Amino acid sequence: MFLGIDFAARSDVGLVRANNQDSGFAGAHLLLVADGMGGAAGGDIASSIVVGRLAELDGESLGPDEALDELKDAIADAHTEIVQRAKNDPELSGLGTTVTALLRSGSSLAMAHIGDSRAYLLRDGEFDQVTTDHSFVQHLVDTGRLSAADAEHHPKRSMLLRVLGDMDADVPVDISVRETRPGDRWMLCSDGLSGVVSRDTIQRTMIEVEHPADCADALVSLALAAGAPDNVTCIIGDIVDIDTSPDGVGPATASQIVGSAARDRHRPSQGSESAAGKAAKLATREDPDEDEEPSRWSSAWLRVRPWLLPSIALLIVLAGAWGGYKWTQSQYFVGEDNGQVAIFRGIAGDVGSFNLNSVIADTTVSLDDLAPFERERISATIRVDSVADAYEVVGALEADR
Repeated sequence: MFLGIDFAARSDVGLVRANNQDSGFAGAHLLLVADGMGGAAGGDIASSIVVGRLAELDGESLGPDEALDELKDAIADAHTEIVQRAKNDPELSGLGTTVTALLRSGSSLAMAHIGDSRAYLLRDGEFDQVTTDHSFVQHLVDTGRLSAADAEHHPKRSMLLRVLGDMDADVPVDISVRETRPGDRWMLCSDGLSGVVSRDTIQRTMIEVEHPADCADALVSLALAAGAPDNVTCIIGDIVDIDTSPDGVGPATASQIVGSAARDRHRPSQGSESAAGKAAKLATREDPDEDEEPSRWSSAWLRVRPWLLPSIALLIVLAGAWGGYKWTQSQYFVGEDNGQVAIFRGIAGDVGSFNLNSVIADTTVSLDDLAPFERERISATIRVDSVADAYEVVGALEADR
């Protein structure tokens, strides 16, 4: 029995995001999803680096132990490159990415996972989520403080505790070997799919839609129909027995790259002309039409009062500065203060000699008691929406000690 993978990869920018920070890869040996983060100038780079490093494994036929080692080494190389890119370009500080990857070796699959992108397996009608999210909400579920049902709609479900980012410390990646068999259907996706399409709907679609490409298209379309507030990436991989196929002809072997790592990464959303897409555009539109002609009356008025322009500009700058400062004082983050975890009001950093944050609560959690990747996360600061959220983060750190 000789196993192969019949695969398809799809990615869409979604209906709200300006660019696609997801990257995906599907090939004869490798399936991969990477969901980048860090803003328009960071997340797409991080996820593309992962695809670039791991794609080299697709052309190799490896034993199970070899496959696992190669996968770990490739992820470590990607991590090193992400750290180096951030060091070389301060504007990329904070970039990172999730990674969920399957590397085929005979009848086994080496799996690597970090973050909240997911891998699902459909086998003999049974549908299971194989990966566990490395998120704050999942931590609450694991410690019995939140039900799995409530976690699906929790506002903090995208707050990640582990990512492949620009921190030097070794970040633990979940590594395992999975047995596979003909008839298995694997699906890897970013949270742009799993976060808006219910588990039951995903399961039903994977059962009912036979061809991998059609199934991937259907799942992305479901996310778009649900509003697609984030990038959506989906990889389908069907395990097939090539020996039993007609004339021994197996699935296509030409690999597929999608998302920010692809050449067509700037392609607009497939759902942009749908009702949901038009509604999303309307809701997020902030700038007037570039073709709109400015008021002739206002232009003439300013020409006869030229002294008004610098005065108005100064008032706008002062109002903007004051408004900006007021906004910073409505923000909160968890960070480090004299070797201890602390809760801050404001934003990390200073403007000249002007301090934009202050400690509002000390804790008993010492950075020395935390795991290396947790220390890095605290040193880089964890932004939260409220003091209550900050105390939840601190509580999770205390529970881990």
